[in-house]
Amino acid sequence: MAIREGKLMSKDQINSGLKSFGKRFKFNRSSVLVISALILILLVAFTVRILPMRWEIPSGQIHLNEYDPYYQYSITEYMVDNGLFSPYTNNWVNYQQWYPNGLNMRMSLPALPMTAAALYQVVSFLGINVDLMTFCALLAVALGTLSCLVLYFIGKDMGGRAVGLFAALFLALAPSFLQRSSLGFFDTEIPGILGLLVFVLMFLRSMDPKRSLRGGLIYSIGAALALAYFIAGWGAAYYILDLTALFVFVLVLLKRYDRRLLINYGVTMGLGLLIATRVPYIGLSYLTSAPVLPVVAVFIVLLAAEFMRHNVFSVKNKMYLVMVSIVAILGSLVPLMYFGYLGDIAGKFVSVILPGARENAPLIASVAEHRIPAWGNLYVELGIAVIFFIIGLYFTLKNPTNRNLFLLLFGVTGLYFGASMARLLVILAPAFALIAGIGIIGMLKPFMSLLKETPTATVKAKRKLLRVNKEYSIIGILLILVMLMTQFAFNPTQTSMVQTGQVQVGGAPRSYANGYMPTAISAAGLPLVPPEPMPQWLNMLKYTSNNLHSTDVVVAWWDYGYWLSVMGDVTTLADNATVDAAQIENLGFVYMSTEDDALAMLSTYDQKRVQYILVFTSLFVYPHNESPTGFYVAQYGLGDEGKWVWMARISGGAHDRLTNEGFMHPGNTWSDEMAFGKSSDYGWEWSAQGINSLIYKLLSATEHAFANKTNGLVTATSMDVDLQYFEPVYISGDDTSFGSYGDLIPVVGLYKINWAAYNAAHPKP
Repeated sequence: MAIREGKLMSKDQINSGLKSFGKRFKFNRSSVLVISALILILLVAFTVRILPMRWEIPSGQIHLNEYDPYYQYSITEYMVDNGLFSPYTNNWVNYQQWYPNGLNMRMSLPALPMTAAALYQVVSFLGINVDLMTFCALLAVALGTLSCLVLYFIGKDMGGRAVGLFAALFLALAPSFLQRSSLGFFDTEIPGILGLLVFVLMFLRSMDPKRSLRGGLIYSIGAALALAYFIAGWGAAYYILDLTALFVFVLVLLKRYDRRLLINYGVTMGLGLLIATRVPYIGLSYLTSAPVLPVVAVFIVLLAAEFMRHNVFSVKNKMYLVMVSIVAILGSLVPLMYFGYLGDIAGKFVSVILPGARENAPLIASVAEHRIPAWGNLYVELGIAVIFFIIGLYFTLKNPTNRNLFLLLFGVTGLYFGASMARLLVILAPAFALIAGIGIIGMLKPFMSLLKETPTATVKAKRKLLRVNKEYSIIGILLILVMLMTQFAFNPTQTSMVQTGQVQVGGAPRSYANGYMPTAISAAGLPLVPPEPMPQWLNMLKYTSNNLHSTDVVVAWWDYGYWLSVMGDVTTLADNATVDAAQIENLGFVYMSTEDDALAMLSTYDQKRVQYILVFTSLFVYPHNESPTGFYVAQYGLGDEGKWVWMARISGGAHDRLTNEGFMHPGNTWSDEMAFGKSSDYGWEWSAQGINSLIYKLLSATEHAFANKTNGLVTATSMDVDLQYFEPVYISGDDTSFGSYGDLIPVVGLYKINWAAYNAAHPKP
């Protein structure tokens, strides 16, 4: 019995009330199972992404991953301190980056830092005490998990709740998306993928013919907002713009045009671009960029289709209308191009469409994530689920609804761009998850139907046949489940130098192997899984922050620029923003030239500011009978000893400019790395010019500093060369005992420039 408004309620009334509540919210056994499975998938997605915290806890600080997230963090910190729009209203130029001109921080996409700053202020207002860097690191995990939830609803719309669950699971454990949404990966892909998925969900729902026009408009507005957020968050928003334009154009070609398509497309694209152009940094120039023009062209096609659908034109007049539309589209491009209003496509985007263009752009090719992924990388990304992907393509083609046509275009273009640039495998991940989910359900349906069949005849032969069919169905279902287990639960055994010697590190689930990785800075910039955090880079950044002035310029290869400026609190010449290719070419020249020519280049800056130069190397300690101590130490190739090739190629690409400016001259000139030695069966053999290069001398000095600290236990393999104008200030990692992290030892060397000695040797006339 229960009391309700002073009266007793009977048991039947309570049960009746609960039943009506359940009917209202459609709570039944299948719904409970689906909700439970979805919660479990989201829990798995969150847990796998937070695994790197295992290496952050001992250091007492949760760090960001890779390099670019530190740039996003610096903007977020500025917004928290000065207001959400402050980087743009204050005309903020960060003079600790890209010395001497500084980095114009107004040229930054605001979606991610603004989202983080706003949410951080809400959290702080609620009294939750957490430092900003920790919050940003955790936000990547939260938004990555949220993306999996959005994909569930897309999959549900595509093929039902089962497809949605499989799609969410595949995305949660997709290596490319997992790496870019795990702890600390606070970068543009996070708002990008979330905005893309919300846009797809809203836009496809707006086109649902079963939905009212009012409901369709509401979803169109939601799609426009998601599109604006995507544009404000990631430069790859060009992809979804052109994918949507292509999809609508295909619908017109297939004679599936209706007025609803014109309205929804116009509202989504028009409102989305209108909002995006009001976003700081985007501006009206975005509308005249080459990738946006197809959006306008397709809108003109839709207007033409609307005129022709009323049959007020003859076939001949319709052909004239089509020709006039084409001429109008092409004719508008000529004056835009002639007067310079049509924006060019950035080199990075051209290299995605035409991968061969990267051969002539060493600055783009030098970044590992910009390279064409090998077939092995694609297999690691897709796994055995590629079979389900192919089968899913078949089922999608077999039922070419508007949603499925979009999914086909999404999958095919995503596969092309993912195979063109390793970084864009993250765009393929949601399309692959959806199509693979459709493939799995398409394969399971006939088996499940046979299991549900009941005998309708009493004929013994038919009952036997039904029993056999059910047995085959069970076998088929088990085979599919086994394939899924190999996708999620196992990983091919492989050999790696992660621990001491050659050890087997495979056998763990692929997702676990991709998630259970420390942040780059906690692994000292090496692709290792150490038992404890590796403090070499952290110690170096702590040293520069405590002992150098923020105005001191530390010369370093551009990869480490964000770490040095944000964490090390010093000024740098270049970083991953790559806004000035000439400065990176000059930086490459500094490292690859002789000491005298390197300082001649650095003399073009203020000598009072440019005081230090940094080099990073990974050393490999190995036993050898010929060594008097029993151990040799050699450079392994994971630090600057592996990156110098790109220093040579990038600076060599500026050969003519550097020659005209008087820096390159006979005896110290090159076009690529071949001027510094040659490859042999024993590795790279340095030539005389290579041995005299500044990079070789700094790497050699750092290697010998480590060898000397071992009290004669190891012998360095590089030549012991003398530095004329550079003096070691702090060698982080030279006291590391080999075996602490396997056979690899990361060492970061900081050297002070002896300008007095250089100026004495090169008196000014």
